[in-house]
This record gives sequence, C-alpha cells and structure tokens, in this order.
Amino acid sequence: MSELRTIAHHAGTVLVGQLAVMSFGIADTLIAGRYSPQALAVLSLASSIYISIYVALNGLLQALLPVWAELHGGGRQADMGRSVRQALYIAGAAGMLGICGLWFPDLWLSATEVPEALWPDVRAYLRILALALLPSLLFRMYSTLNQSLGHPRLVTWLQAGALLVKVPLSYALTFGVAGGSGMGVVGCAWATLAVNTLMMLAGLWLLRTQDIYQPYRLWRRPEKPDWPVIRRFLALGVPAGLAIMVEVTSFTLMALFIARLGAVALASHQIAASLAAVLYMVPLALGIASSARTGYWLGAGQARKARHAAGLGIGLAIAAALVGAGILFWGREAVAQAFSSDPSVVQAATAWLGWVALYHLADAVQAVCAYLLRCYRITLMPLLIYTALLWGVGLYGGYVLAYQGIDWAAWPMRASVDTFWMTSTAALALVSVLFTAMVWRASRLTPQRGQMH
Repeated sequence: MSELRTIAHHAGTVLVGQLAVMSFGIADTLIAGRYSPQALAVLSLASSIYISIYVALNGLLQALLPVWAELHGGGRQADMGRSVRQALYIAGAAGMLGICGLWFPDLWLSATEVPEALWPDVRAYLRILALALLPSLLFRMYSTLNQSLGHPRLVTWLQAGALLVKVPLSYALTFGVAGGSGMGVVGCAWATLAVNTLMMLAGLWLLRTQDIYQPYRLWRRPEKPDWPVIRRFLALGVPAGLAIMVEVTSFTLMALFIARLGAVALASHQIAASLAAVLYMVPLALGIASSARTGYWLGAGQARKARHAAGLGIGLAIAAALVGAGILFWGREAVAQAFSSDPSVVQAATAWLGWVALYHLADAVQAVCAYLLRCYRITLMPLLIYTALLWGVGLYGGYVLAYQGIDWAAWPMRASVDTFWMTSTAALALVSVLFTAMVWRASRLTPQRGQMH
C-alpha cells in the first residue's frame, strides 16, 4: 500500500471516530437549543470550560503518540509495554488535577464576567463532567496506543457505537420519557458520564482479549514509577498539552467573553463554534495519521520516508480544508436553520459561519503541523507561538476591538462577535506559516532524534 493510501486510510478511520465523538457535542447543542435559549447558553459556557481543561490533559497523553510510534517502528515491543504502564501514572495525576479544576469553576466564571444567574447551572453541569474526566482520559490512552500502532479501527467502532447510546440518552434525560420529568440541560452531562464510562470499560476489555495487543505484554504488573522516563514524557507532553490548551482556549474562551453580549449572541456563537469544531476533525485526523507514520519511519531509521509522510499530511490538509470551507460557506444559512428555530439566532449564526469558513482554512495547516513537530520533539516553540499569537492577537485582540473599540475613519468598530472571529483567523494564518517553516526545517536539519522509551 502506498504511503498516501496508508495515511488517507488511517486518517479516514480516525475521522469517522472523531466525528462520532464530535456528534456528542452537536447532539447536545441541538437538544439544548430545542429545550430553551437559556439551556443552550449554559451548555456553551460549561462546554467551553470543560474543553479548556480536558484538551490540555488530553494533549499531555496524545503527545505520547510519536513516542509509541517510534517504538513500534523500531520493533521494541517490550519497551512499548513498559512505556504504556509508566504513562498510567501521568494519566492518574492528570485526572485528579482536572477534576479539581472542573469541580470549582467559579474562578473561570468570575474572571470572564459571566452573568451570575448562569453560575448554578454551569456549576452543576461541570461537576457531573468532572466524574467523566478520568474514564475519558483512560480511553484517550487506549486510543493513542491504537493510533501509534496503525490500528485505529477498534477505537472508531467504540466511538461510533457510543454515539448510538449518547443521543437517545441525552434526549431522554433532558426532556424526560414516558411522562417523566426531564433533568434539563444537565441530562446531557449525565449521558456523557455514562458513555465515557462504557467506552473506557470496553477499551479495557479489548486490551485484555484481542491478539494484536499480546506482543506488548501490557498486562504485566505495573513497575514502580521510573522518574527519568516520566520526566522525559513530561518534557514532551507538558509543553504539547499547554500548547493545545492555548490553542483551544483561544477558541473556547470566546464564548465566555461573548456571554456579556446577550443570549442571542452566545447561542449563535455556539452554533458557529460547533461547526468549526466539526471541520477541525479532518485536519486532526490527518495530523494523527501523518504523525503516526512520520514517527514510525523515524523509529525505523528512514528519515526520507518520514519527510515524505509529513509532506503528504500537510498537502492533504490543505486540499480537505478548501473543500470543507467551501461547502460551509455556501450552505451556511441552511446549517444555521438546522440548529435553531429562533430567527434572530439564525440570522446572527449565518453571518458568523462565513467567518468560520475562513477560520478553518487557517486552522487546518497549523493543526497538522503541530502534530508533526512533536515527532521531531519540538514542543516549546509552538507553545510560545500559540501564546503570543492566539492569546495575544486572536483572543485579546478580539476583546479589545469588541469592548474597547477603535474609531478609525475608514473602519469604526463596535461590540460584535465578528471581531473575535476576525482576529482569531488572522492569528491562525500567521501560526500556519510559522509552523510549516518549522516542519520543513526540522525534517531536513534534524531528521531523527534519539528514541524515547
């Protein structure tokens, strides 16, 4: 099988699973939107806080993908088993840290001046999701292991099957069934907890029973923490996790700053944000697939093939982004109408989905490059670039334009959601240029680093 077909097949399989997971959030948005504008606003705020915490911890574990891919490429099966067991210590500590952050969200709500009337519902929602965090992180470890081995199919089956449980369960718990009263929007959170727990248990069962995992001897008694190994993991994972946190929070914190513009602005932004997140799944899948192949070839000592895999990943991301952005732009009004029956929300969301199309074009390339840079153990510089551009230019720049404003003769600005999407798109475009140059340089000047184990 050619390298292009291998990456495309791997990415396609990952994409199906990621879209299934994203459909959890889309379904919750649809359900909350039909329940009430207030419920949709609560969901938007709670989801923004949860994702901001989850993605940083998820990135810490996802950063191990190139490590395990290199071990796989080098045929070091026993070393991979030990590496996975050591990573369990990181997953446990990360889970406890995240639970604390979700259980006490008042600092986030206060700092972003979210109306206090929304605090009780947001707090209740997040405390349920806190219970779902550790099962979710453990399933992410299982997913990352499979991706590093080039076997994402089992993960995709579990994610697709979970969707069939999540949607009806969220609806039933929110609205109630058989004459029973529903829980409101927190019903979606309880459904998420149930589904995350089921996926984790299914992943553990597969690890125990499937032959493809036997050579790695994963179920040996866990060794004591190997602090030099854990420190090397953290040296790679912490900057990568923080970089992902900056990337995602520059996107999700928009919802918290937009909250003061009113329920219509927040609800319409949630629709736009949901579509941006769905489109992001394509470059995410390509980043996972191309980095798995790049790491595999680096581990096998084939630097030229690693460069080829990296280039294919970037090229596929550009092509897919052009298609996805075009479809969204031309169908943005129909998409907005599918999410809400409120005319004012539909009108606002239609306008902002045009910005989402441009945003995605800038987002796709940097997303793939971020994964590829981890294969070359470059994580600190992406963190610094993300912080300066996405937080500084994108998020803070949008805040200044929206709430402090400028009054140029040719361009008067007013408080609007548009300003956040505009500045974030410009920031991502700069990030894409810088990251592409870094991948190009790293793949030639530093084609292979020492393997981690």
